[in-house]
Amino acid sequence: MEIKVLGAGCSCCSQLYANVEEAVNQLGWDLEVEFIHDITQALKYEVLQMPALIIDEKVVSSGSDLSVQHVKNLLESAKQTD
Repeated sequence: MEIKVLGAGCSCCSQLYANVEEAVNQLGWDLEVEFIHDITQALKYEVLQMPALIIDEKVVSSGSDLSVQHVKNLLESAKQTD
């Protein structure tokens, strides 16, 4: 599973990144979370609002700093569809 957080470096973006890392840790998964600050990457995913959460190259959230529990739910759902 590949996980990316797209953000401009604002507090909301940093909070989402921290929450995603915490969700991965709580799930006990050995995954790296990539934090991307490059606007061209955001355009690649057609994301207009930051922060954005990308799981396996699919945008699952944009414009919101999700809670740890919400991120865990998204990750578990993505894993079930693998």
